[in-house]
Amino acid sequence: MFENVAPLSNGFMVTTIVGFLISWVYVLPRAAQWGFTFMLFFILMFIASVISMTYSPVEEHLKPIKGKK
Repeated sequence: MFENVAPLSNGFMVTTIVGFLISWVYVLPRAAQWGFTFMLFFILMFIASVISMTYSPVEEHLKPIKGKK
């Protein structure tokens, strides 16, 4: 089902968590529509990062880096 999954960085997941929390604490009380939209966007980003962690190709991470000893 997930054949071509790109491995995402750890910073991507951290950004989604921080963005969701900021949207929940600061944006949602001030503007409900924008807060909901941002929270939905960051939830979708979080789901993408979990799929990336689960289905990313492991072989790419196990290859030795050329030029590094």
